[in-house]
Amino acid sequence: RRAAAAHTAAASAPAMTRRALFAQAGVIATRGIGELLDTAALLQSQPLPTGTRVAVVSNAGGAGVLAADACAEAGLTLPRLPDSLTADLLGTPPAGASTANPVDTDGSGGPRPAECVGRLAEYGGVDAVLAVLVPTAPADGEDDGAQVRELLRTASAHPSRTVVAVLPGQAERVRLLRSDDGTALPAYAEPQDAARALAHAAERTRWLGRPPGEVPELSGVDTEAARALVGAFLADHPSGGLLDPRDCARLLDHYGIPRLPQAWAEDEDAAAGAAARLTGRRGERAALKAHWPGMHHRSQEDAVALDLEDEDRVRAAWRDLSARLEGAMTGALVQPMARRGTELVAGVVQDEVFGPLVLFGPGGTAAEVLADHAARLAPLTDRDVHDLITAPRCAPLLLGHRGGEPVDLEALEQILLRLSRMACDLPELAEADLNPVLARPDGATAVDARVRLLPRRAHDPHLRRLR
Repeated sequence: RRAAAAHTAAASAPAMTRRALFAQAGVIATRGIGELLDTAALLQSQPLPTGTRVAVVSNAGGAGVLAADACAEAGLTLPRLPDSLTADLLGTPPAGASTANPVDTDGSGGPRPAECVGRLAEYGGVDAVLAVLVPTAPADGEDDGAQVRELLRTASAHPSRTVVAVLPGQAERVRLLRSDDGTALPAYAEPQDAARALAHAAERTRWLGRPPGEVPELSGVDTEAARALVGAFLADHPSGGLLDPRDCARLLDHYGIPRLPQAWAEDEDAAAGAAARLTGRRGERAALKAHWPGMHHRSQEDAVALDLEDEDRVRAAWRDLSARLEGAMTGALVQPMARRGTELVAGVVQDEVFGPLVLFGPGGTAAEVLADHAARLAPLTDRDVHDLITAPRCAPLLLGHRGGEPVDLEALEQILLRLSRMACDLPELAEADLNPVLARPDGATAVDARVRLLPRRAHDPHLRRLR
């Protein structure tokens, strides 16, 4: 399910987000059909490499260097081979032969490439061996096919080591060479194709070796009450829509998501009274946020009044908003001004076919400008939520950048885990947006919430469904 979800939900996401979703789901994401077939050929025929260390063997120096460069570009490493090993491999090397990595047998009387591949396959300091066999003039009645057959026998003799071949003279992009005992060896026409296939296989090994993580148990969640709220809303709005601020607050409360205190007001007197109650302590100020059905972004509509220090200012702000919005305002949200903190955004988007994504990144006015958001498939495990918080480029700000005080990461994790649970419980939840979430050393609080519901039924999460 995660693999299918990552492929679909990432289709319209930025490239970095797509890669993260694919990685979380264990999907090998290729850049085309050719690269897909390259990787499939390796996975079908060879054991997975245990890491990214590759030894390159070539019978032509230039071809070996090109293959080594391709490996480096694909994110693989080419460790330096011990002098004792290269001396053992090559003895007294021919003039011009390389004893480093790549190993150049020079094709002129030195050791045969297959012999070097066999010794390197037994060496514990590399995870895979890439052999480049460039067509050469026949020697002693032997053609190039003899070298390929010998390489195939060598690979067959080392079934636990990943071995791939590059045969620049072949017509096919990739093909499987088969021995009499059924062993197959992938052979590529280009070193770049072989290197990328090896890199995908090494990443697969890393993903398989990662502990799966657990979905934490959450206290203070009232799923039944949340479902009742959603059902009541959709009964009144069969085509779906945005929850009003009161229902948004109730939904957050059902999942224990911390939020700023608020009161709903439908006239000037109610707004002034609510502000007095919420800012009872001396020095606190209030915020007045206009609302009307279908409203999307208050800040873009200039429908917010901040830093209101007394009832007179609240009343004046109400009259100003009412006049500017020309009677559209049906009420307003009254809140105390939030304390300073790092502004973040957290939310969920429910894919119509495959399920929910949890989103996280910088919030406030920077949210759309920076486009620094990360996403993970729900349900989030403890490892997923850690990856989600540390993925955005803004993550150092949360950890105490340049001597700053780090924010309460556990509180942030709880908000994301509770959003994940909400999205998994409620298939009707098309999207939820907490923006901003203010993160501080002593906690994290949602200041504004936007929730959109659509009539949906839950799908079996283990069945892939087509649009």
